Amino acid sequence: MPNDIRNRLEKIHDEILTCARCPLHQSRRHAVPGEGDLQANVMIIGEAPGTQEDKQGRPFVGQAGRMLNKLLEACGIDRQRTFITNSVKCRPPENRKPHRGELAICKANWLDRQIAWIDPKVVILLGKTPLEQVLEVAPPLRDLHGQTLKRNGRRFVPMYHPAAGLRSPQVRQTMREDLQKLGQILPALAR
Repeated sequence: MPNDIRNRLEKIHDEILTCARCPLHQSRRHAVPGEGDLQANVMIIGEAPGTQEDKQGRPFVGQAGRMLNKLLEACGIDRQRTFITNSVKCRPPENRKPHRGELAICKANWLDRQIAWIDPKVVILLGKTPLEQVLEVAPPLRDLHGQTLKRNGRRFVPMYHPAAGLRSPQVRQTMREDLQKLGQILPALAR
């Protein structure tokens, strides 16, 4: 990876940690910029940090993160070789869904640049929030989950969020099937 891109990504990381562009910064403990391989072929985007993520400043480290790790591992996808982040970088109060303005601010200032500079071949969108934010489409997730959507030379794969899988064994099984399918075709997609 060229040093200028690494420096840009590190600068984004540092700017996110001190961001005060929307009200979410007022109640956070830690902003959660994202983490992982800066040259990842796979990027994973969730909705927002939860309680554990807010405490640790790291994405997907709570119960939903542990489930995601198990699913990724079972499907042959190494979390360490992905980059994982969220639609918004600060935990919304009382774990509410991020507001439209908060999503727009994070997308314009951070997420679009992270996607562009990491330049993954595949972006996994966990849940309806990143699907709507990144692709600007709002069909029901049940109609798109596990499909590969192409936009601007990049592949996006909408999937259910692991938190939904924690509540529903059926959703958990669907996630497993979607990730297995992705794991099988990922080597060809990542070329």
